[in-house]
Amino acid sequence: MARFEIGAPELATMAERQPNADGLFALGVLNADGEAGAIDLIAAHKWFNLAALRGYADAAWHRQQIAEEMTPAEIATAQRAAREWLRTH
Repeated sequence: MARFEIGAPELATMAERQPNADGLFALGVLNADGEAGAIDLIAAHKWFNLAALRGYADAAWHRQQIAEEMTPAEIATAQRAAREWLRTH
């Protein structure tokens, strides 16, 4: 079977277009690990939060892990971003 490598920008674009739990979780990982550029815990928290809402079992655990490294203000920003994303998708 052929194996295809998909880069971070392509994965991010695919996940934005078809926002299922797996894609949203992948965006969380990309931002948490810095694979999409710089590490962005606010964006990672947002994507893990959305993946958890869509039923991705491990997303809530990952969200909690990065939340331990964030300030309350950063968490609030991530939560607002998740709510905004839900309003537009």
